[in-house]
Parts: sequence; C-alpha cells; structure tokens
Amino acid sequence: MQKTILGLVLLLASTQISQAQKADIDQKFDQKESVSHFTYLASDELMGRDPARPEIKLAYTFIADQLKKYGAMPVPGADGYFQNIPFRLSSPPTKGQVSIGDSIFTQGKSLLVLDGKSLSGDFELIEVGFGLESDYEGKDVSGKVVVTNIGAPNRMTPADLFSLGREKVALAQAKGAIGLIEMYNIPSIPWQLISNNLNRPQMGIDQGASSALPYIWIKDLTNEIKNTVATRKVTKATFEIEGKNNRSIEGKNVLAWIEGTDPELKNEFVLLSAHYDHVGVGKPDAEGDSIFNGARDNAVGTIAVLNAARYFASNPPKRSVLLALWTAEEKGLLGSGYFANNPLIPLKQIVFNLNIDNAGYNDTSIITVIGLGRTSGDHLISEAVAEYGIKATPDPSPEQGLYDRSDNVNFARKGIPAPSFTLGFTAFDNTITQYYHKAADETESFDMDYATIYWKSYILAAQKIADTFEKPIWQAGDKYESVGKSLYGNQ
Repeated sequence: MQKTILGLVLLLASTQISQAQKADIDQKFDQKESVSHFTYLASDELMGRDPARPEIKLAYTFIADQLKKYGAMPVPGADGYFQNIPFRLSSPPTKGQVSIGDSIFTQGKSLLVLDGKSLSGDFELIEVGFGLESDYEGKDVSGKVVVTNIGAPNRMTPADLFSLGREKVALAQAKGAIGLIEMYNIPSIPWQLISNNLNRPQMGIDQGASSALPYIWIKDLTNEIKNTVATRKVTKATFEIEGKNNRSIEGKNVLAWIEGTDPELKNEFVLLSAHYDHVGVGKPDAEGDSIFNGARDNAVGTIAVLNAARYFASNPPKRSVLLALWTAEEKGLLGSGYFANNPLIPLKQIVFNLNIDNAGYNDTSIITVIGLGRTSGDHLISEAVAEYGIKATPDPSPEQGLYDRSDNVNFARKGIPAPSFTLGFTAFDNTITQYYHKAADETESFDMDYATIYWKSYILAAQKIADTFEKPIWQAGDKYESVGKSLYGNQ
C-alpha cells in the first residue's frame, strides 16, 4: 500500500511539474516574433537558401544574430557563432566520355563525373572490390584508375553512397591512384533518377589533394563491365573528360550553447538541431515562380531551434543545451557530417540529438517522430506532444528511408540517440509532394496555429529530455546500440 501511495505521489508531482513547464512555455512564447522570423527565412529575398548562392549569408547572419540576442553563448573553438566548413563546388565537364572495351559511356546518360580535374588519355584499370582498405591488399594501383562497386555491403543509403565515396577517393589518392570509378549497380534506385539529380554542380567537403582525383560513376547494373575489368579481359580505358570547373566555397554551421543548472548534468549536452539551407532556385512552376522558399523544409525547423534558444537562454534546464543550425543538408548532409567528424563538443558529452527535418504535413493532429521507439527517451517526446493535445506517431513511410536521409543519422552513426521531430504526416501523398522541393512551399500556405503548437511542443520535449536524470540510450537490439555503448561505455 505504501509503495502504491508513493507511486501516486511521485506521478502527481511529475504531472504538476510538467504542467508548470508547459504553462511557462506558453506564457513566454512570442508568436508574433516567431511568425515574423519564419516569414523572413522563407522569403524570396533569401532565394531559397542555397549554400552555393551568396544569399545564404543573409540566412546564417540572421540566425547568428538571433542566438546572440537571446543570450546563447558561442561554442568554444568556433569562429564566433560559426563553424567554418571548406566546401568545394564541382560542375559537370563540358565533355565527358569514357571508353571501356567496346562500351562507350557519356556524361548524363551512362556516366557522371562527380568531382576532380579533367582527364584525357589511355589509362590502366584495376578492380579493387568495394574500394575499402582491405580491398587494396596485394594490389599496386599507382598511376592507375581504380574500379570499385558503389557503396559497401552495410552502407547503401543515398547518404552513405556520397560519404563513403569521399572516403574511397581519399584512400585511392593515398594509394597512388589517378582516378576512381564506382560502378553503379543498384537497380532499386533508378539510374535516370540519379543522373537527373547529379548531372549538375555538386557540393562536397574540400579534401585537399584528393579532391583533384577524378571521381566517376558509371552505369553497370549487371556488373558486366566491372567483371571484365576484374578478370582482366579489359585492362585499359580511354578518358575524354574536359572542361571541369571546381571552386571553393566557405560554408557555415551556426552554433551556440546554454549552460545547464545541475552541477553534474550540466557536463552533458542535449543537441537541438535543424538544417537551415534549402535547394535555391529551380525550374519555374505554372505561375512562373522559380524560388524554392523551403518554408516546410526547413525554415519551420530552424525557427523551432531558435525558439528553443530564446526560451532556454532565460530558463536553462538541468543539462546543457547545444544549438546547431546545419548548412548543406540538401547537398548530402554535409554540415552535420562535418560537425560529427570535427566536433567542437566531445561527442560522448552529447547524450541526445533532437533533430528537425521536414517535407511537409497532412495531419495537424499529430507530430511524426522519425525513429520513435528506438531510444529510452522517446516517451518524453510523446508526453510533451500529448500535453499540447496532439499525438506523437512513428514514421508512416519507412520505405522512404527518412531516418537515413536527415542530419540525425550522422550522430546516430556515432552512437548518439537521435530521432527527428517532424511535422505530422500519415503518408508521402499528394499533400506532401505538392510542396516538397517545390516553389509552392511558402509560409502563405502554412497553418500558423499548427506551427505554434509544433514549436512549443518541441521546446517542452527538449526540456523533458534535458531534465531527466536517466541518460537516454538506444533500445536493446537497435542497429546503433553497440556503437552507443562504445561511445558512452556500457550503460
């Protein structure tokens, strides 16, 4: 009986605390400023927040100014409120052709030159499996063009293909190769879709000398070409890659932090993040609008993190809060990936990442949490959302691979529990696709009452996670459980 009474008392106390937190957030929330900031970030003035365009400076300067105004502090080691990133923009060649045996591959049709300098002449080919370190054992690739499968057995998501490709290029260059060809052999992702998206300027991290190495994808769905190279039936290829144009661009993640109040827990961080970039300017729609404003993707998420900064700067939780607005998510999760590999806060001190990315919404009675149920802290998100009269639901479209297409995955791979807090959707239907990466994605079509609930519930979810004494961990059996234990030690 005493245990039952004690349990009821603790539940009542917890409920009262939570209700008081919600009431405080409601009282201090500035809807007028939030909508104004949202409208500005998704305005035509910012030209779609493409990180390769000069208008991106308006976005990151605005975000940094707000963080400073609210009183969030610069992260030690950053350049003020910025983490500078050396980007490289590589345009398709004016001529791209590779001849292997009797087969001729041309740019945009069966060939994509993704990076590197021009290359002309006949060069020896050598097959090296997936192009990983172990695949080079016993092989001399100096002065040759290496040929590999795309991706790796356990890394086949779109984000994996790009990040692993950069690793393969650096390794090939270190081994003395003069070029890298990855044979595209993933029939589940149509080549034409890949070609349409990649036969245009590509942004990546400048890797110094290895960035000059020609990096090529060739369509080879049946592995026929790769096998002829592997069996030495074909040993050379003729390259006619001309007119490559590469230039450097400085990117900026926007970072700040707020110190926690608990003497012990303040040494741990809850990472609140969203990407602030979008896809820029594209093909005009039926109304002649060519600016892809990105209200849903992801200005609304950027404002959520700024609102959290405003609130927590004056009302810090027990744990410290790391605020991060990532750049170049739309270019391949580049900004978050750069921080994950070059952290300004030790990753083992970051105990949770409540990330935001969005495509759109078709149900304002829910918040969709991509990855819901995979960590021990997820029930706190559900509780926070429920206090605003809506429901947290899991990913309804796992076939889209959304967890692995957003910035959170760069931290999950390091072992950090990392769900994404997204607008409510029940399917990737026409309501979503009419706005997703379209000029129509503007604030004029956004339900601002729903935006307000979204922003407030995000703050409350972050507060609950930052205040809980139990450190969130991956659920038993999750694919990231072992790497989480490696990062934090056995918990």
